[in-house]
Amino acid sequence: MKLGINLGYWGAGMDGDNLAVAQEADRLGYSVCWAAEAYGSDGPTVLSWVAAQTERIDVGSAIFQIPARAPAMTAMTAATLDSLSGGRFRLGLGVSGPQVSEGWYGVKFDKPLARTREYVEIVRKAMSRERLSYEGEHWTLPLPGGPGKPIKLTVHPERERIPLYIAAIGPKNLEQTGEIADGALLIFPAAEHLQDTAISHLRAGREKAGLTMEGFDVCPTLPLAVGEDKDVRTLADAFRPYTALYVGGMGSRKQNFYNRLAQRMGYEEAAAEIQDKYLAGEKDAAAAAVPHELIDSTTLLGSVERIADRMQAYAAAGVTTLTLSPAGFTLDERIAALRAGTEALERAGLA
Repeated sequence: MKLGINLGYWGAGMDGDNLAVAQEADRLGYSVCWAAEAYGSDGPTVLSWVAAQTERIDVGSAIFQIPARAPAMTAMTAATLDSLSGGRFRLGLGVSGPQVSEGWYGVKFDKPLARTREYVEIVRKAMSRERLSYEGEHWTLPLPGGPGKPIKLTVHPERERIPLYIAAIGPKNLEQTGEIADGALLIFPAAEHLQDTAISHLRAGREKAGLTMEGFDVCPTLPLAVGEDKDVRTLADAFRPYTALYVGGMGSRKQNFYNRLAQRMGYEEAAAEIQDKYLAGEKDAAAAAVPHELIDSTTLLGSVERIADRMQAYAAAGVTTLTLSPAGFTLDERIAALRAGTEALERAGLA
């Protein structure tokens, strides 16, 4: 199992530290550094900045938002980043959510599975440097009856096939991801539930495409906080607002993918309570309602030995790249967490 890091969103006041974290991960031999985007910092700029100041670590988008860009633009960006980084780019895609898609980008959040499938087909075709023509429900290239003509990408990517990942949570999205992508980006992954909540659906998609899980990258992201085992509950409490935000407030009452995931892991009553309180504006109460077990099972907390045990559980569940979000109030604390991650992987016998 390999390790990655997720720098999250740029522009939150820790940009210089984020670069130092990426550079230390590069030095320690981490496999990939991911960056996110929502409605603040954009992914390509951040990844260009990191790639220019690192040597070996891959840089990946987790994720580029599908409603933010035409698929041909995403192909251009991916090819450019791959070329400039010397073949170190990984393309992660996701549909985002209804509020961002419709409120920020003005793109209707409908038929996300069909949209994702068409988007991936166009991106792959464009990156292969074929002349681009496509007829689908959501995109038609060139537009009929106009001056447009099929043209091809002029940039040569470093590799013939840039690895393509999809951020997936729901069963149908996971199955499609297994069918059409090279990897899956997962969030709130509990090792104990991973087979039921993710792997089985990914495998079904692979089988549908006549493929196996061999070579498919299962890539969940977990917050990491190092400390003494007796302080695990205190460490977990720091992630209550984060968990409450996603389970309670990331989406509407009818359409919250993270809330549904918590329900599938057996937290039906807690998920409903967290959402009720969060949507009522009672964010502290929502955080207090998050079960400790939910936080502990979806993060890496405690001593290096305890983290190593958890890493073994994730590897046994089918994880191939474990992406860490190292917690800390200072750069030194985040660097220490990164190093602890490497040490834990070695102690787990997974390096």
